[in-house]
Amino acid sequence: MKLSPRSAGLVSAVVTVLIWTSFIVIARASASHSLLPLDIAFLRILGAGSVLLPWGWWLLRKQRSTGDKVGSLCGLSPLPLRITAIAGVFGSMLYAMLAYSGFFFAPAAHASVLMPGSLPLWTSLLAIVVLQERISQTRAIGLACIVLGDLLVGGASLLKAFEGGEVWKGDLLFMSAAFCWSCYSVTVRRHSLDPVRATIAITAFSCVTFVPIYALAVSSGLIASHLNAAPASEMLFQAIYQGVGSVVISGITFNVMIRHYGPVRSTMITALVPGLSALGAVAVLGEPMHLNLLAGLALVTCGILFGVRKS
Repeated sequence: MKLSPRSAGLVSAVVTVLIWTSFIVIARASASHSLLPLDIAFLRILGAGSVLLPWGWWLLRKQRSTGDKVGSLCGLSPLPLRITAIAGVFGSMLYAMLAYSGFFFAPAAHASVLMPGSLPLWTSLLAIVVLQERISQTRAIGLACIVLGDLLVGGASLLKAFEGGEVWKGDLLFMSAAFCWSCYSVTVRRHSLDPVRATIAITAFSCVTFVPIYALAVSSGLIASHLNAAPASEMLFQAIYQGVGSVVISGITFNVMIRHYGPVRSTMITALVPGLSALGAVAVLGEPMHLNLLAGLALVTCGILFGVRKS
């Protein structure tokens, strides 16, 4: 039975929150295993490509049979080249590289606050500039809470940088990754992209750019990699979970959520992600929960919930 637009948006929001929550915990746990950050990004793209590239080829062939010749990348992307490249750079390549690198410096609790917490801030600013959207007073108050929460978490790690700590590097990488994902979400809304086609397009772009370049750099010794030494089970798990789960499933559900709720409200609906992933980091990874993290988590969550409210 076909779901109504409201039901589809709600189901997509639930699935997205669950996958994003487990993504933070699993990505941090992966930092203590064999693979390096770019190795995980490489396997993520390969895993997603194994599903989405054949799907994209089939969609493009179907489009051409109806007289629609829109497509690019030699039939791998169902979207025009310019949109494919913009969405692919921000929504696939840069996001994966920055996010996975951040987990090698900062704990999952920081990612819980800074990644989903920064999304409404970046998306709202981009929506004002790109989409000419107006931000209501209630949403502005919510964004102010998010900024304060981010400062409580990121500011503490920046202060520790003078003592030789490296957590601040992870915090900056997390916020940069959130900015890239916000650029992608605004691009999806601006061009009214179909969820499946958008996810296929960004994966196709990464498969024809990042994958061959990274493979060549690793084989020539320009970039360090542990792909040769990592267990096959670990690589298979990353390809399936990060590729099929985080890209294929949550990529489509996130885009459905954007089409129904809009980019700003969609990123604010992820209010459960910071709290759930922070609790998961404590319960599964044994990470400590300091006072500044609790305060930052509370402010970010309240800010997201406050911003979701109608003015």
